[in-house]
Amino acid sequence: MAENTLNIYEKKAEEMTRMNMITDKDVFTQTEGGFLSLDAEGTHYDRVRIVRLFPFSDANKYLSVREYDSGREIGIIEDLDKIPEESRKAIEHQLMLSYFTPVISKIYKIKDEYGYAYFHVLTDKGECRFAINMGSNAVSKLSDTRLIIMDVDENRFEIRDVEALSQKERRMLDMFL
Repeated sequence: MAENTLNIYEKKAEEMTRMNMITDKDVFTQTEGGFLSLDAEGTHYDRVRIVRLFPFSDANKYLSVREYDSGREIGIIEDLDKIPEESRKAIEHQLMLSYFTPVISKIYKIKDEYGYAYFHVLTDKGECRFAINMGSNAVSKLSDTRLIIMDVDENRFEIRDVEALSQKERRMLDMFL
């Protein structure tokens, strides 16, 4: 009995750690509801999500394809450019929605109050107001001059070059750098 249980756990561990590669034979389609589905190796997945493993340094390489509800990884797309055009377009549409990241070009005001910072900014998508939790890691430095800011609703904003901001705007950001 104990040996049989051990075999079950070994098989589950092997399943969980095996890396499956998504190939050009696997087909992604956009559903009527706007979701992404996948047909891979004889299995149909009604809804999948794509996660970039290197979203800033290599956005179109090594994409994790996961079951939407459980998050279980189905496989890895090594290079999005090698996926057939129709599947690639469906994937790119889903990625555009998932990784929407407005770029901040001007900071009007940052107000620190009750453990939150309230931002009023101009982005490439228009004027915006959002809040971050000061006690979290909401501001991440990607380089000496590049920042990613995640608000309380998990929306991402990017400052590509802090040095391109005015001295006044950089002073407002000092508490985060």
